Amino acid sequence: MTLLEITALSKEFDGLRALDGLSFTAKEEEILGIIGPNGAGKTTLFNLISGITPPSDGEINFQGKSILRLKPHQISHLGIGRTFQIVRPFQNLDVETNVLVAYGHRFYPSFWNSTKAFKQPEILREVQMLIERAGLQPYAKQLAKNLPLGFKKRLEIARALALKPRLLLLDEPSAGLRFEESTQLMGLIRQLRDQGIGVLLIEHNMQVVMDLCKRIVVLDHGSKIAEGSPEEIRSNPLVVQAYLGKEG
Repeated sequence: MTLLEITALSKEFDGLRALDGLSFTAKEEEILGIIGPNGAGKTTLFNLISGITPPSDGEINFQGKSILRLKPHQISHLGIGRTFQIVRPFQNLDVETNVLVAYGHRFYPSFWNSTKAFKQPEILREVQMLIERAGLQPYAKQLAKNLPLGFKKRLEIARALALKPRLLLLDEPSAGLRFEESTQLMGLIRQLRDQGIGVLLIEHNMQVVMDLCKRIVVLDHGSKIAEGSPEEIRSNPLVVQAYLGKEG
């Protein structure tokens, strides 16, 4: 089933075309890779999907309905969760409270309502399940600022999962991670896919993309220059030139 349909999507900033007529679809239980050099329009795409920035032209449909005129919190309520390249937890709150705030945001936009109104046994049990799902159970009472980067990345995912997403937008989840941390995170992303969550993955680590994704969309200067399997992307001369660079 198609979760997300992007049609002729464009975004212009002061005459600069950050995205230019982009079209593709994303399906449930699929990890779709979005790659391209810096400035290709990848994060702009995520900002448009999540409602942070309005498009200049084009259409964004989620589960068959347009989300163009919706605000970010309305889009998240529909079932689109997101992480950011630069992790943004509440640094002076512990892991449990960070996830609790995200859980409560589905019902109340107020920060304090999110932490106070939802400190009930059944809610805390669900929060603990999310923490365990992200592999953070030993760190539930630790302040977010004290977590290593790999666990902060997992906390970002746990907070996104608290919104009960059907589609998860992951912005460079392996950036800055050691090989072992990256491998463990890949396992978590596969688990989410196997649990029925569609994943849209921006990633510069080509090994991660090639291992995780059966389908990849390649952007360059805001335009789609290729789409296909990892094998097709590896051998595409436009991708080699724009993203991997020319040899010799």
